[in-house]
Amino acid sequence: MASYTHAHDTAWSYEAPAEWGNLSTDFQTCKSGVNQSPVDIRQAVNGQLPPLTLSYQARKESIVNNGHTIQINVKEGDALKLDGEDFTLRQFHFHTPSENLIDGKRYPMAAHFVHASKDGHLAVVGVMFEAGAVNPALAEILREMPAEVNKEMALKHSLNLSALIPGDKHYYRFSGSLTTPPCTEGVRWLVLKQPVYASAEQLKKFTSLLGEHGNSRPVQPLNGRVIVE
Repeated sequence: MASYTHAHDTAWSYEAPAEWGNLSTDFQTCKSGVNQSPVDIRQAVNGQLPPLTLSYQARKESIVNNGHTIQINVKEGDALKLDGEDFTLRQFHFHTPSENLIDGKRYPMAAHFVHASKDGHLAVVGVMFEAGAVNPALAEILREMPAEVNKEMALKHSLNLSALIPGDKHYYRFSGSLTTPPCTEGVRWLVLKQPVYASAEQLKKFTSLLGEHGNSRPVQPLNGRVIVE
């Protein structure tokens, strides 16, 4: 069963992502895998995918800076129906800059909403951020951020997750992997085409929290994979 949390047993960092596969036998897929994420989304095939039905109403949330990302863990998460299977939202986290690219464009930040089915299959919804208006959900996350790394705290106020999801829910789809060790493959990736907005100050705060090296794995080769839209 694939884990939807970041690996903690073996130390790894974003300073040398090319070395992840050499750090542990558990991380072998990081260098031997052929369906790795992130990717540069280009020349998508028109599969006439209907827009996603997303309505996040997560009720019990906690926040942690785990040293690799700012992560919101969710209990009683919402379900995303995909391929006739229910995937429940378990956590979401942030990357600065974005890991996936769209037509060669890297966005200043991205959120990854990680869902798991009861059989352990994973589906990740990616949302890009552009600089613009203040984002109220990010404001609440920054306000409640624990000062200590790896100290998980219950959120005092429920987040309005609609501020993190664009109105247009058309997306690109491809098969990929976790973008952190152990780089497990078989993850269904759904990257929304339309970005959402965050203020320049909010983006700067996330960048400073996530470190000078950022927390984005380099783009991986497609190796013949087809991206559908």
